[in-house]
Amino acid sequence: MLYELIIAGFGGQGVLSMGRILAQAALAEGKHVSWLPSYGPEMRGGTANCNVVIADEEVSNPIVSQASAAIIMNKPSLEKFEDSVASNGVLIINSSLIDTESRRDDIKVYYVQANAIAEGLGNSKVANMVMLGAFLAVTPVVTIESLEQVIEESFSGSKASIADINKQALAAGCASMNLTLSRFPIII
Repeated sequence: MLYELIIAGFGGQGVLSMGRILAQAALAEGKHVSWLPSYGPEMRGGTANCNVVIADEEVSNPIVSQASAAIIMNKPSLEKFEDSVASNGVLIINSSLIDTESRRDDIKVYYVQANAIAEGLGNSKVANMVMLGAFLAVTPVVTIESLEQVIEESFSGSKASIADINKQALAAGCASMNLTLSRFPIII
């Protein structure tokens, strides 16, 4: 197995955290992984993306040019990375912030109202975990249990309440994919 993913948005959306958590979950499952973050000098509000490669064998190149999938959090990232998804790949779009549809008809496209779902959970900052849950529902490259374990380890002690809301968002993202088909927005 070789799975190459692009996660993109703007700084402050948890794009890099999403990639790091996914990479750590894959490592916990004994897979070979690379995580390559990239962000503009502005940090919060600037551009941010990361490449995550998950494989059964050693990863020889951490740079993704033809992604198996892309998780897109904002419109500039859709414009930049939509063509980077390989034919028959998966594109997951945060339709809370992106009001246009993908122009591709050779890939599976899913629209997730990630911000709306996160706000429904009481914390708009977990939209990234909603998107990661949606991704996991359509592309099970790791188990939800592995992701939950990494979330618990990342947010422990005084941050345990943050772990709980992130796990709830992950579950809500997974569950939301049962309510939709490609090219139809998910609204909860």
